[in-house]
Amino acid sequence: MNTTSIDAAPDAPAAAPGRVVLLTTSHRVAPGLLSWPAWQALHAADRVLCADGAHPQLPYLREAGVAVDEAAPTAEELVAACAGGRTVVVVATGEGEPALTDGLARLAGSGRIVMPELELLPASYDLPGARLLDLVQVMDRIRAECPWSSRQTHQGLAKYGIEEAYELVEAIEDGDRAELREELGDVLLQVVFHARIAEEDPEAPFSIDDVAGGIVAKLIHRHPHVFGEETAATPEEVKEHWLRTKAEEKRRTSVTEGVPLGQPGLALAAKLASRVRTAGLDVPLPKAEGVGYELLAMAARAEAGGVDPEAALRAAARAYRDAIRETERAAAARPDNVEE
Repeated sequence: MNTTSIDAAPDAPAAAPGRVVLLTTSHRVAPGLLSWPAWQALHAADRVLCADGAHPQLPYLREAGVAVDEAAPTAEELVAACAGGRTVVVVATGEGEPALTDGLARLAGSGRIVMPELELLPASYDLPGARLLDLVQVMDRIRAECPWSSRQTHQGLAKYGIEEAYELVEAIEDGDRAELREELGDVLLQVVFHARIAEEDPEAPFSIDDVAGGIVAKLIHRHPHVFGEETAATPEEVKEHWLRTKAEEKRRTSVTEGVPLGQPGLALAAKLASRVRTAGLDVPLPKAEGVGYELLAMAARAEAGGVDPEAALRAAARAYRDAIRETERAAAARPDNVEE
């Protein structure tokens, strides 16, 4: 790499140590979109340095009239270049220049020299959700280069979506925040993975942007009390808006349309009961003998009372599991089970 040498200012007085500005940018923001303080610092600097000649910001800086030297100075060289009250801006590479900052910290800690003023200036910031761009890029590479991932299909991945959803529910029920964050990531991966596979469909391709755009449009349309002129002061009014706009979109002929029959039985029964109650229909429960019909009646009664029967049964099953483990521990601790 051809680099420009770093020289100290001629006849630099020791009393004017100068200023170092470490300019950081985000690769998740389009190059050239810098903050106003960043542009001010760049135009006012005596020198602007960058160790990476292929840095994506450089063409835009030079187009704006900022002269940038390709150089990777040591801490000592940088301090010398600032002597005489000069300001040097260092455009940081993706790694953030750890060797340079560590060197400057060692010099400052030595107490042997007068250090220039040091400033860390973020030139661009990540917006909320910016790390999703990283996930999309990583998924692109995995899909292209991983022997397993490159062969996956929507059908082959379907079971993983179900498994990850159940693991997410378990993390929520356990109240484990770290586990919750991890499981949310696993569920998100399924969405991005399926969207990446969908890009390759020869007849009806779509991308993660299409997926995101669709849900954004749906949320805006179904929240007229937030994005429109409707009003809703209670959760019940919000639900009314949601159901009304959803019915307009889907134009369904039955309240049962859109209810997935593959979900767990209690959840299915409660969902059907909810649809009936919300629609104001009078549909008696079928009268028949058997555990299934008894569970159906219990699920409908729970839903009417504001209880999620699936979650309630899971909570009871977890309590039963704990009781089993306690019995097993007690059995294992009995004297007749202790080996001599």
